[in-house]
Amino acid sequence: MANTAIVGINWGDEGKGRMVDLLTEDFDIVIRYQGGGNAGHTVINEYGKFALHLLPSGIFRKGVVNILGNGVALDPENLWIEIEDVTAKGVPITPENLKISGRASLLLPWHRELDGLEEARLADKKYGSTKQGIAPFYADKYQKKTILAGELLYPDHLKEHLKDLMEWKNLTLTSVYGAKAATMEKLESWIATYCEKIKPFICDTGIFLRDAQAAGKKILFEAQLGALRDLDYGIHPYTTSSNAIAAYAPVGSGLPSARIDEVVGVVKAYSTCVGEGPFVCEMFGEEADALREAGFEYGAKTGRPRRVGPIDIVATRYGVQVQGATNIALTKLDVMSYMEKIPVCTRYLVEGKETDEFPFPTLLEKAQPVIEYMDGWKCGISDVRKWEDLPITAQRYVEFIEQQIGCHIGYVSVGPERDSIIIR
Repeated sequence: MANTAIVGINWGDEGKGRMVDLLTEDFDIVIRYQGGGNAGHTVINEYGKFALHLLPSGIFRKGVVNILGNGVALDPENLWIEIEDVTAKGVPITPENLKISGRASLLLPWHRELDGLEEARLADKKYGSTKQGIAPFYADKYQKKTILAGELLYPDHLKEHLKDLMEWKNLTLTSVYGAKAATMEKLESWIATYCEKIKPFICDTGIFLRDAQAAGKKILFEAQLGALRDLDYGIHPYTTSSNAIAAYAPVGSGLPSARIDEVVGVVKAYSTCVGEGPFVCEMFGEEADALREAGFEYGAKTGRPRRVGPIDIVATRYGVQVQGATNIALTKLDVMSYMEKIPVCTRYLVEGKETDEFPFPTLLEKAQPVIEYMDGWKCGISDVRKWEDLPITAQRYVEFIEQQIGCHIGYVSVGPERDSIIIR
């Protein structure tokens, strides 16, 4: 398997971490190339159950080098807490298997504060932020008003740069939001507590990756969230503030010369959504409660109950297109086993007309789902490991999705464990 990106096709929470953990056996390097600690990749393996927020999901594989690329919102505080949690469970993390790009920008304490202040100001018009500082961080990054991780290696320069940024940022904190000003004393304490501890992992990952590319190493690019949360192609403005699509992987990874040979798009066997924004296929009431409980659909980062619905063919086909997916991993098929009849959102009703095309964001709020039903299988499938051993109705469900979205489904997950997988 050559250079591969593993990406979300829908609203995020599709099971990307589980697929990265599975597939890293065939790779030398795993790179997180965008996003920050605002999402969770759940992984279950011999070490236990983990909800990773910043660490690449290849961290559990011996011999695999994991990289946080320049496109990542690097939160030293959350990263260090995560490193401590993972190492406490017996997973070694050293500068040999975890490397941080010196060109990654730091998510500073005021980014989280501003995130919360802005959501409070928006009130009932809020975007559904996880309040991890992501939007303020990326706003500052594109204004060129962030600290690069590599600056931690140059303390005198760092202190002067922080002073300049703090003076500028305090104008917003105090004048716009009426909040308390940041102080150098608190910033220096934060740096000593968290940033100093991640310094050994910071290096020029560009050199490392170019050498790896020349040596023919296999690289896995790990995305956060999904196509419908992409800044440019998602359900604007209810998106994240970075590009979650595979096309951004070479830029955000630190290896812009990389060629992505395969894009594995991850799709859940039904739909889930955390946060605000249009969700055309959404279920409500007892039907939604039953699906949510069957799939234990609660946010890995926030703990918020996920909104749930049937698989959305319109949104999934669109996600496949913008991700350029070449293969699909369908996850959590086992969750559907309790259903007598399985609903599928096959089209949308938009302005009185049925459509197969994903509409412009403004039209999504009033779009209605067109639901069809397929026969369920009403039996447990978590122990199945061969395609031919799946109930025929489960096979038909997978094949129907495959035909409708126009992309081969090469992996069918029937449980969260690493080996709970059917390869087609």
